[in-house]
Amino acid sequence: LSASTYDVEDLGPSLGTAKWARDLDGQAHAILEQILAADVLVVGSPTYKGSYTGLFKHFFDLIDPAALRGKPIVLTATGGGERHALIVEHQLRPLFGFFEAFALPTAVYATDKDFTDGVLRSEAILKRAAQAVDEVGFVLANRSAGRIAAE
Repeated sequence: LSASTYDVEDLGPSLGTAKWARDLDGQAHAILEQILAADVLVVGSPTYKGSYTGLFKHFFDLIDPAALRGKPIVLTATGGGERHALIVEHQLRPLFGFFEAFALPTAVYATDKDFTDGVLRSEAILKRAAQAVDEVGFVLANRSAGRIAAE
């Protein structure tokens, strides 16, 4: 397995001015292609005023609605406190439902108190993350078995 991690800032300034995916510069377009080609996505956003960031949403607005169909996605978010915890269910899950992606049942939401010096330390949140990883493994194993059975 291999993994890549991207932040919205990695997409560069062309993201903010793009009206279509074709308007992205080379670096941003390459990141988009890698995201679309991934077997699984782990997406996340900090919470501002009860929702994900504008550039996060704008990036996904540039993606063809069918491009994420059936793709397993782990939903994650951070926020300043517990009152933002429903961002996953009220903002992220509907967004990826629109794309007909397979948002895994276990999402991960963490607050400032769950981190020490930028490192996740909360045992409860680490357990949720491990549960989400187990779900990814289950989905990928079953997809592979389904492909073998179909061949």
